[in-house]
Amino acid sequence: MHPKRKQRLIIALVIVLLSSLTVGLTSYALRGNINLFYSPSEVAAGEAPTDRSIRVGGMVVEGSVTRARDKLETRFIVTDFASSVTVTYDGILPDLFAEGEGVVATGILGANGVVTASEVLAKHDENYMPPEVADALEKAQAQGAPQP
Repeated sequence: MHPKRKQRLIIALVIVLLSSLTVGLTSYALRGNINLFYSPSEVAAGEAPTDRSIRVGGMVVEGSVTRARDKLETRFIVTDFASSVTVTYDGILPDLFAEGEGVVATGILGANGVVTASEVLAKHDENYMPPEVADALEKAQAQGAPQP
């Protein structure tokens, strides 16, 4: 093999090796930060992982919001009109959070099926619905779930 060709081959192999190492290390570093969206139906079916950060979204069930008297903890139920999941959040809820409105909660699903949220996002105007929530509601409606 010609020395110049050998040098080019070594350089190409080093570039491929370093690129692979970079992609691998980046993927490893980001795997803890990835939180996938699950609908309440998927959570109820056991498709969502427990003890790992996930996002769950849907509509807040009317009359389900309860607040603790001595701390900021709030408990509410999120539904996609086919299934429901209970969410607890210890903190100040967004101003636009309300019963009967769309919400996305980021948190950890416990073994008891309750999501302990670290962040709660509410829709920002009367026409907006997060795409994941809209898709989940459409799927539930297509399966014949009653809509209020």
